[in-house]
Amino acid sequence: MSEKEERAQRAVAIKRMVGNCCVAVLLTYADRLGMSETQLRKLGAPFGVGMGGFEATCGAVCGAQMVLGMTAPDGRPVIRDAKGLVEKFRAKAGAIRCRDLKGIDTGVMLCSCENCVKYAVESLEEQRQG
Repeated sequence: MSEKEERAQRAVAIKRMVGNCCVAVLLTYADRLGMSETQLRKLGAPFGVGMGGFEATCGAVCGAQMVLGMTAPDGRPVIRDAKGLVEKFRAKAGAIRCRDLKGIDTGVMLCSCENCVKYAVESLEEQRQG
């Protein structure tokens, strides 16, 4: 099994335990972030249920973006990589806004939270591999 697959499976398992999509992604990368579990939980706490409580960007995508920035070599710009990550996630999940992913306005869910976490980690790994 590839590292991408292992991390994606780990993220889904963590999501089932902690409930917060952003925290699940952050904890999946705890080995690379140099922060304690408590710090990562605090960092990701406001991003559960998407930024703004379903209103904006999916928490899993926010977490993946945080990991991208925190693991980039010092001084290296990550804007292009951040955009690529979002594009990869959108292609897998159908949207990036939690409200749209959960079908709040349409009644049609595009992507479950577990799949959002999985897709965020896969997209991050794919973007990091170039």
